Amino acid sequence: MSEETTRHLVTLVVNGVVREAAVPARRLLSDFLRHDLGLTGTHVGCEHGVCGACTVLLDGEPVRSCLTFAVTVDGHEITTVEGLARDGEPSPVQRAFTECHGLQCGFCTPGFLCTVTAFLRDNPAPTEEEALEAVSGNLCRCTGYQNIIKAVHRAAEIQAETQVRPGDREGRA
Repeated sequence: MSEETTRHLVTLVVNGVVREAAVPARRLLSDFLRHDLGLTGTHVGCEHGVCGACTVLLDGEPVRSCLTFAVTVDGHEITTVEGLARDGEPSPVQRAFTECHGLQCGFCTPGFLCTVTAFLRDNPAPTEEEALEAVSGNLCRCTGYQNIIKAVHRAAEIQAETQVRPGDREGRA
């Protein structure tokens, strides 16, 4: 069997669902998600890891799916843009991007949403400089970034507003 026809069984959790597929050793995670699993929200832009459009969360950390082989994520958890919403409701980051018009054509948006989701988990009250640094690895050719940075700060506000306080079971909405 040639390297192209040899397949490797990959089992992972994608957006909370256990998925299993046999993939060639050189199948990129972006292609696996889009073509094998039908999750087309992950976009492929530059195919060199520069633009950030293909960013997904691997065990909660942002990675470039166009630089990651699918076989290397066996046994791990992936969250794509399709997995950010909860119970049919947009995540705070998705809400903020909508409210602040942090997107235009939308091609880069899935990568920004995943990047910002991880960033705000680790830094829930970022400064302007921290927000700029956080999104500096994602390219957008439409917005000029002002509304993206506004969306980062708005998402932080939304998350703070909906945090569960001691004594609250449901949190504040």
